[in-house]
Parts: sequence; structure tokens; C-alpha cells
Amino acid sequence: MTTPTMATQSPTPPPPTPLAQRALTSIVRAPLFGASVALIVAIIAFGIISPRFLQPGNISLILQQSVVIGILAVAQTLIILTAGIDLSIGAIAVLGTVVMAQVGGALGPATAVIVTLVVCVALGSLNGGLSTLLHLPPFIVTLGTFTAIVAGTHLYAGSQTFQVSDPLLTFLGTTFDIAGFTTTYGVVAMLLVYLVTGYALTQTAWGKHVYAVGGNPAAAKLSGVRSDWVTFSVYFFSGVIALIAAWAALGRIPNADPNAYQNANLETITAVVIGGTSLFGGRGGVLGTLIGTLIVGVLRNGLTLAGVDNLYQNIATGVLVIAAVAVDQFMRRRTAR
Repeated sequence: MTTPTMATQSPTPPPPTPLAQRALTSIVRAPLFGASVALIVAIIAFGIISPRFLQPGNISLILQQSVVIGILAVAQTLIILTAGIDLSIGAIAVLGTVVMAQVGGALGPATAVIVTLVVCVALGSLNGGLSTLLHLPPFIVTLGTFTAIVAGTHLYAGSQTFQVSDPLLTFLGTTFDIAGFTTTYGVVAMLLVYLVTGYALTQTAWGKHVYAVGGNPAAAKLSGVRSDWVTFSVYFFSGVIALIAAWAALGRIPNADPNAYQNANLETITAVVIGGTSLFGGRGGVLGTLIGTLIVGVLRNGLTLAGVDNLYQNIATGVLVIAAVAVDQFMRRRTAR
């Protein structure tokens, strides 16, 4: 007697995820989502707290105050994308302002810009050479050059401040109007630096190699990427960017002070990390850095208008950095699963 066979039933497949839900999930997981939301929330909050915050004049002030750090943060982004770090980028820019002021007074503004470019590129190349040729940790290399550059700047300047009045050297501080909104050529220069660097990172083979070196150095080497050359190149270009930042600094405040921008190195790292670029390299970009720069600028400006002491502003910025790094670690763990 044969036993009747029972027909096996296949499990019912789960219903497909609605298109809108998939789109929302993709947006939330986007690297720039958190930073963009934080910027929007900060603008709305400070707009409510202080009626002056959203006035065009104050918005222009935030942009102008963000120019120097915003430009230097581009260089920091390139270096961090290769899993490095640069603690000397701010010191190089400050030295650049002193060299530009001194040489400009003696040999003229055009010569001053060229000499400053050579100095900044040489120092950036020194960082890159020590990191690649001797395979020293970038943190140690740039910490050492930072100390030497700060001391050298004070020796070269004699611990004096130099006034700058030449129209070429202060050009980036010149204001102009766009539909009634007043801004400076320094803001334009900052945006151009972001556009050019963003294009280079996303549309050129060099940019892809930068991400490859930072994301997976072993795989990059096996793929034929010249890792040392790529790493050296980002430090070389950081010197070029430092020149632009020094030029913008003289436009912002027309004097070269060896004590200026003492926290620029840390502020650039803050902008990069808040903008979503991973300190472990290989992930992020300059658009996030721009958002991070604006977040810091909005935070400081808004807290100042609210009457918050500068020390508490530093505490708030530090908490923001720790939160950004914690989110980065969390996202890396989720991606690794």
C-alpha cells in the first residue's frame, strides 16, 4: 500500500520593499545626510534664538570667517583620505602670510606670491617626503614640522606683526555685491578650491587612486597604484592650498601675525571629521568638509550672538567632534557586517 505524498509548499517570499522606503533608507545612509541635517537644524535653531542670525550681513560674516579654515580643510581632507593627517598645515599658512608681507614690502607683491608658493610647496613636500621615503607616521612627521615651522616663523618675523596694504596681497578681502548680498573674493576663492578639488577627486584617475590608497593600501598596490607617489602628491598640493589660505588671510585681516590661527590645525580636522570624512582614510569628500566648515562657523557665530562664552563654544565643538567620530565608527562597523 503506497503512502500518499504530501506536496511541499515553498515559503511565501517577503513582500518587496516599497520604492519610497528604499529611497528614504538610501538617503538616511548617505554619508552627507547627518552633516546636512545638523547644519539645517543649527541654522533654524539659531535663527529662532537670535533674529540677527539670518540677516544677510550676518550670513556673509559667517562665510568670510570660514574662508581660511575652509580652504585649509580641503588640504586636510586630501591627506586624511590617504589615512594620513597634517598637524602643520595651519602653521605653513601663517608662515606664508609673514613671507608674503616681508617679501612684498621688499620685492613687490607678484614676487611675494611666487616666493610664498615655493615656500609652502617646499614645506608640504617635506612632509610628504618624510612620510613616503622614510615611511614615518604622518602624525609624528607633521607634529615635528609644526613645532619647527612655528619657531621658524617667530624667528623670521622677529615676533612682530607686519601691516599689508598692497591691493594685490589684500585682493581676496575685497567685497562685491551679488543681488544685494555682499561677499568677498576670498569666499569665491574658497568655493573654487572646493570645486576644483572635488572634480579632481571624483572625475580623475588621481582622485580614484587617493581613495584607493586610503581605503585599502594593499589592494591599491596590487592594482598597480603608486601609493607613495599618490601620498606625496596630496602633501604637495596641500602646500599650494596653504598659499591660497595665506593670501585669503591677508585679505581678511591685512596684517601678518606669527601668532595668528594657532588652532587652525585642529579646526581643519574638526571640519573634516564633522563633514563625514573617515579618519581611517578612503571615505569622504570635500563637499562634506564644506558642510563641516559651515557647521563650525554657524555654531560659533550663533553661540556668540546668544552670548555664550568662547570657552563653552570650544566645549560644544569638542563634543561635536567626538560625536562625529563615534558615528563614523558605528557606520564602519555596520558596513563591515
